[in-house]
Amino acid sequence: MSEPANPLDGFTVTADDVWFTGTGLNRPECILATPDGALRVSDGRGGVTLIRPDGTQRLIRQQMDDRFIPTVDDTPEGHSEPNGLAFDSDGSLLIANFGMRRLERMDPDGRTTIVLDTLDGTPLGKANFVMRDRQNRIWLTISTNLGHQREALRPTVADGSLVVIDNDGARVVADGFAFTNECRFDANEEWLYVAETAGRRITRLRIGDGARVLAREVFGPANTGGFVDGIAFDAFGNLWGTQIMSDRIFAITPEGAFRVILDDDNPAASAALQEAFERDALTPNHIQACGGTLAPFFASITFGGPDLRTVYIGSIKGTRLPAFRSPVAGLPLTHWS
Repeated sequence: MSEPANPLDGFTVTADDVWFTGTGLNRPECILATPDGALRVSDGRGGVTLIRPDGTQRLIRQQMDDRFIPTVDDTPEGHSEPNGLAFDSDGSLLIANFGMRRLERMDPDGRTTIVLDTLDGTPLGKANFVMRDRQNRIWLTISTNLGHQREALRPTVADGSLVVIDNDGARVVADGFAFTNECRFDANEEWLYVAETAGRRITRLRIGDGARVLAREVFGPANTGGFVDGIAFDAFGNLWGTQIMSDRIFAITPEGAFRVILDDDNPAASAALQEAFERDALTPNHIQACGGTLAPFFASITFGGPDLRTVYIGSIKGTRLPAFRSPVAGLPLTHWS
């Protein structure tokens, strides 16, 4: 019996296939979709923007005492910078706050409490992404413990880690990642896939009882040719992802083949970026020269809509969300059922 054809065979997206939703967004890095058609989008003003099915919006600002966290950099830190989002079991939002270096919980009105800001007495590093699985375990990625993210975007740095919070408490289950970014379980919640941005690759971990890591390996190309940021599975088993700064949407098939779905790259700037990174000579100018036209600095990918076949793209510099239709539905997240 022959294997079923991959629904992504021959599928690509151009700018003509893209439409936009949302307006006036601020650093819409992560997107959560719900079955009713609503979207919740992280917002750099300190909160989450709710985009209702009819297109109307509401910015839900976080309400809590601000704290200042000293840094070794002159860039803004210690301010709220919501990044990864996930629904907790009670319907509240879990927020990986990249700027505040902590995991937070926000209720529908914006009231925010701290879930985790230290581990074994040590302050957390840059909290990037949060996910809840079917066992109600919370997974949190820490990109780096260095003062500024640019310090970690080097080929010689791999201080990222993966934290789990379960009935046994919070603990690091894996480390040594090159800028840990988004993570996703496969359909069986057997393998956990981790985007390593500075590694330019996907690493997967086989997770056993007690959240123990039983195996660790690279999935797909050892170097995808770009800085991998957000990832999401479709129902067929393809792992979709974004390459930030080079602004591509890609997919890695279950067999490990790499395919570009959408390319909004600035080729010359992207080539200079990669060359400088490999020489360990990356500067802010290399980074700022990059970015496409749709929503610069693709950061995440989310399947939504009633049939989970509408793909939304989160970004760092965009003010609205690009969207397009997929030939295959996304893998439902835990909150979908």
